[in-house]
Amino acid sequence: MRALVCDVSVPRQIVSSLLGRVDKRFFLGPFSPAALKDIPDPELPAPDWLVIRTRLCGICGSDYKQMFLNGNMDNPMTAVISFPQVLGHEVVGTVERVGPAVKTRRVGDRVVLNPWLSCGPRGITPPCPACRDGQYSICANFARGNIPAGIHTGNSSKATGGFAPLVPAHESMAIPIPDGVTWEQAVTADPFSVSLHGILKRPPKPGETALVYGCGTLGLLAIAILRAFHPQTRVLAIARFPHQKALAERLGASLVLPHAPATAIVEQVAREAGAQVMKPWYGMPWLYGGGVDVIYDTVGFPETVEVGIRIADSRGTIVVTGVEMPKRFEWTPLYFKEIAVIGSNAFGVEEFEGKRRHAMEIFLDLVREGRIDATPILTHRFTLEQYREAFLACGRQGESGAVKVLFDYGDGGPGAGRD
Repeated sequence: MRALVCDVSVPRQIVSSLLGRVDKRFFLGPFSPAALKDIPDPELPAPDWLVIRTRLCGICGSDYKQMFLNGNMDNPMTAVISFPQVLGHEVVGTVERVGPAVKTRRVGDRVVLNPWLSCGPRGITPPCPACRDGQYSICANFARGNIPAGIHTGNSSKATGGFAPLVPAHESMAIPIPDGVTWEQAVTADPFSVSLHGILKRPPKPGETALVYGCGTLGLLAIAILRAFHPQTRVLAIARFPHQKALAERLGASLVLPHAPATAIVEQVAREAGAQVMKPWYGMPWLYGGGVDVIYDTVGFPETVEVGIRIADSRGTIVVTGVEMPKRFEWTPLYFKEIAVIGSNAFGVEEFEGKRRHAMEIFLDLVREGRIDATPILTHRFTLEQYREAFLACGRQGESGAVKVLFDYGDGGPGAGRD
């Protein structure tokens, strides 16, 4: 099969990084560690695995960052990945083939991929405490079992992802798509679940003010979740581009602030929250005697975390779902205002409306019932052969107007290129 394969090559990474500073296209050029290649169809690591034929696959921010070499060589997560990789974990498709021990799925089933390579997919019994509790994203065994290291589909060498037409998966990873839910609706299950998990880590209380920092995929879905399930919460948002601002307002944000300058954000939130603006001798102001009750930081830049700490109310909370390279910043208001910073990693079994279910099952039922619509964030589609154009659309959002970009393996209809 034809797949977009990423491999480790330090010389290629160095050359691509240097040339990419001149033009982003060089990240995807002849020196890129990623290229389209013909590889064998997936093998089943165990009898209870199956193969999904990809229909749609979303490009996640983590995919984009890897293709554009956005990360440090000493990242601790390199301990739980293996190469070569076929990225792409936001997958919907049809069951193509099943192993002899598969009991719960049949050929032809429409499914969405739960990508976590936790104890069950790895054949590890008994499961670790996290998996026993349904918290698959913090499994203790990502480097053990019957497949090579990898936390989710796409970053284990034997669990190839949706940047290819065929995807291997354990039967527990293939979640049925209900009748009446379209491919386009289902393909947002993964990022929706990430945003839902973050909000459930610290849901806003009635009458509180929430701020969503960043209006990419995760931020826009967080806004939609807050508006649908916390209607008494005033939702502020910070957006980088005009098309993000328009979508944030459409999905329910009360006020959308520009992402820069940071001082203007502090001053505007002060007016909205009735807080005092405290001006130090040097540097950025901060708020005291008021501020935002809960911030959902879907960006994770050092600057967004620092601004969040400065605009949060005393004993407020910042939930960080975004991931970026670290850097020093001044964080004295963190301890002074006794702010809680919570990391939020992906999703699993969640407590929602009095029931415990997998986040993707929650999402699919909400879509089927007409209670949530995430399709406004779907902006671009490309064939796999157009992967360079797809990633450049992600990298040039201000020009392209991109939010969620998809690879479409359809029959040449609306998926054949950009729509």
